[in-house]
Amino acid sequence: MLCWGYWSFGFPGSDSTLQAVIPEPQTTEFVHKRNVKEVACGKNHSVFLLEDGKVYTCGLNTKGQLGHERQGGKPEQINALADQHIVHVACGESHNVALSDQGQLFSWGAGSDGQLGLTTTEDAVTIPRLIKKLNQEMILQVSCGNWHCLALAFFTWGQNNYGQLGLGKEFPSQDTPQRVRSLDGVPLSQVAAGGAHSFALSLSGAVFGWGKNTSGQLGLSDEKDRESPCHVKLLRTQKVVYISCGNDHTAVLTKSGGVFTFGAGSCGQLGHDSLNDEVNPRRVLELMGSEVSQIACGRQHTLAFVPSSGMIYAFGCGTQGQLGTGHICSFKCPSPVKGHWAAYDEQISGRADACAYYIVKHIFSGGDQSFVICSEKEVTTLHSLLQRKHDIDVLIFFSRIDEHFKTSPKIPGIDLNCTRVMFNKLMTSQHTTLRDQILKSFESLIPQLPSSPPDVEAMRIYLILPECPLFQDSKYYVTLTLPLAMAIMCLEKNPSKVLENWWSQVCPEYFLRLVDLYKDAVLYLLNGKKTLQVPVLYSNYITAALKLLEKLHKVNQKANHIEYDKFYIPEISNLIDIQEDYLMWFLHEARVVRSFILIDSVTLCSYPFIFDAQAKTKMLQTDAKLQMQVAISGANLQNVFMFLTLEPLLARSPFLVLHVRRSNLVGDALRELSIHSDVDLKKPLKVIFDGEEAVDAGGVTKEFFLLLLKELLNPIYGMFTCYSDSNLLWFSDTCFVEHNWFHLIGIVCGLAIYNFTVVDLHFPLALYKKLLNVTPGLEDLKELSPLEGRSLQELLDYPGEDIEETFCLSFTICKESYGVVEQKNLVPDGDKIPVQNNNREEFVDAYVNYVFNVSVHEGYTAFSSGFLKVCGGKVLELFQPTELRAMIMGSSKYNWKDLEESTSYKGDYSATHPTIQMFWETFHEFPLEKKKRFLLFLTGSDRIPIYGMSSLRMIIQSTSSDERYLPVAHTCYNLLDLPKYSSKETLSTRLTQAIDHYEGFSLA
Repeated sequence: MLCWGYWSFGFPGSDSTLQAVIPEPQTTEFVHKRNVKEVACGKNHSVFLLEDGKVYTCGLNTKGQLGHERQGGKPEQINALADQHIVHVACGESHNVALSDQGQLFSWGAGSDGQLGLTTTEDAVTIPRLIKKLNQEMILQVSCGNWHCLALAFFTWGQNNYGQLGLGKEFPSQDTPQRVRSLDGVPLSQVAAGGAHSFALSLSGAVFGWGKNTSGQLGLSDEKDRESPCHVKLLRTQKVVYISCGNDHTAVLTKSGGVFTFGAGSCGQLGHDSLNDEVNPRRVLELMGSEVSQIACGRQHTLAFVPSSGMIYAFGCGTQGQLGTGHICSFKCPSPVKGHWAAYDEQISGRADACAYYIVKHIFSGGDQSFVICSEKEVTTLHSLLQRKHDIDVLIFFSRIDEHFKTSPKIPGIDLNCTRVMFNKLMTSQHTTLRDQILKSFESLIPQLPSSPPDVEAMRIYLILPECPLFQDSKYYVTLTLPLAMAIMCLEKNPSKVLENWWSQVCPEYFLRLVDLYKDAVLYLLNGKKTLQVPVLYSNYITAALKLLEKLHKVNQKANHIEYDKFYIPEISNLIDIQEDYLMWFLHEARVVRSFILIDSVTLCSYPFIFDAQAKTKMLQTDAKLQMQVAISGANLQNVFMFLTLEPLLARSPFLVLHVRRSNLVGDALRELSIHSDVDLKKPLKVIFDGEEAVDAGGVTKEFFLLLLKELLNPIYGMFTCYSDSNLLWFSDTCFVEHNWFHLIGIVCGLAIYNFTVVDLHFPLALYKKLLNVTPGLEDLKELSPLEGRSLQELLDYPGEDIEETFCLSFTICKESYGVVEQKNLVPDGDKIPVQNNNREEFVDAYVNYVFNVSVHEGYTAFSSGFLKVCGGKVLELFQPTELRAMIMGSSKYNWKDLEESTSYKGDYSATHPTIQMFWETFHEFPLEKKKRFLLFLTGSDRIPIYGMSSLRMIIQSTSSDERYLPVAHTCYNLLDLPKYSSKETLSTRLTQAIDHYEGFSLA
């Protein structure tokens, strides 16, 4: 060990008791055959911690700060600590603390300001005592200011004249350790104390300062004292790994080896070639280009070690020789400490003067003294490990992952996969005790989570906790999972926004696990509603879970982590009365308050994203009845429940009855629908064909839809354009019919929804997006016109700068109408605006807008007005575009077993009849496309109603025809005439022939 600087009782290890100023490093005899691990210095005393855990002290002893009675320059062991294995020491001006390997803290010396934490303000305590209040805490590190102390886990005690304890304005000096709550949740890696100021460093490099700031030593851009921790925002992106404090200045070290200093500069201790104070962190330019691995601050000086060059630099006050430059003067810029230094053996191997070099292990500084602990072998490199738990001064480089330092409102900086693996290991059977401790800790922690965390780093707990398997266990829903949801929903606006940002960046697997967790929690509450003794608890819990799902759903709408149907909870339809819930929601939205409505009731319809399409369809039906009732009863909502069954209304006019002629189907439909009110359109539809006496049990209505749409979509009218490469229809910008025809098609689509009829209307998803006020995009054009969509995508993806020359495009679109090609401007004077690299996105947007909006405005407006006349209202907002399409066109989610189980039989047939058994065996052996063609043959559409396959209710009846005849489908009734075939082969052949020869709807 080498030392230099000022000693009031002689150089350590010497027999002299005279004051000594040592201007350059000298070895001390004290360390002969002793390995020093750590050194700490007060104003006039020093503490030496050996590798074997023994503690020695020397210097002035007026306050008992030596822990023994032998004052002087010769270090003596503190016998009172002989039975303890000490791993870390720290010094204040005249007091000390020592940390044992058991996490216990001992203190001695001056105590008049409570800095010993012993519940006493004795002027001097001469023998180390255990700080009992911290006996149950696992202390990892400690730091001392002149008259105060900081301990990690985060406690402070001592003088608080400048707010250096971080407890707030109302707290005077404290003689016992007090927990600093303002940084709860922030994972701290270090605490550091200056004369009367304090710092805490988080694992991701966030720096917090508080206390005295008269010279700007907190780095907060001013000279105002702080009573509680404040984030030093200017250092947030610097990846700080270590902090050292002088009396009124501060130095920080970054992961890349940069050094920033701030605070008092009157002696040059900031190293900026100036004597000015600095209120903002400022990089020491003289050290740029050198990767510093260690820093240490004395009272008014600073040391820095650069391992690559083997240089120790010093700057600041040198009047007591503390800079080690060989001169007794101050330096404003980093100056080399005299001596031959190296970081490791290889730097000096082969040199003739190698024996003159010292291998630097640690540098220390305090008061007006400086120390270097050296080693005879390689012990450190530029990327040496930071021994975080106790060896706080040894810096880490490789064990800190860069992502961790990027923690910000946009980046959480944690590896959630590693988190999940760790939790899974901790939950195994061999760790049951630890598991119970984790459970107990979480149950205590979650209710205490603040609504406004002190830093974004404290927000990471909201990402980490759901990865613990305990949260997925329904036994702990009420104590862990749901309280966490409540804590999240209590977050203030800014931290809530941070969490949403992080959720938008997590992997889809994590996001889906989180969604599934709270879906399961909702189901748990719905199933166990009656077991919760206090209704308010049920209401609070389920509201928190649903609101959290709502927040996740909003995030997913932008992030597209998972499909929207992953939010569905299909079981809800069996657990609640959807009709009643919808009515409650309707009344709430209408702001109707009734005595029979509980204040704490929860309406699930407020969270429509959890309902599948079938449940939403039921809501639509309920809404139709409700709107009819409201209209007829004069919007008397007070009687809405009484009239729910609609019996008085249905007695007068139970159906929407249309009288039409086959010979003038479109004209009659227009006439009939125009004379009925909006309310009538929501009634069950019955169709009567003029001159026919058939009772409409659903088949006639279905025939009406099929025939009417077939007529309306006839190409001779030019209402729609069919895109051959997608087989989809879109509104034509040139047609020869009045707009009320589009209006009629809109009404027909609405009626199809209310009457559970699948209509074969091949519109792209863009139509349903527009109906729900969702803007169509390029992906929708790719669906409608794949060729155009791909071409525009190629334009966007083109890597070159020569877009204008390569594509030769302007802001126009060419459209062919009846053999005539017209050029339309996409924007005013578009033909004069070339498409270039900087405006190609605008061109694509304008192109898509023209196709889906501008060119079809009149036709679409008429269509939407007709559709919304039937299906308008707030209930429509509950649907996704794909759900709305499925309600009109049907779904493609096939369940062929459901079709078999829901089929009924007539005549000689039953489920056990040999022909029926052969039929189903044959059918289930068909490939998917052939099964879909059978649906088309049977129902007129290869899609199924939104309520599922079972709602088709297929009927198979026997016929007297022999097996030479083909099966016959009565499309209007989903009825199949099936002859009694003698073999499975014959049945398969005849059925295939019937399917293959089907050309479209026809009356059987």
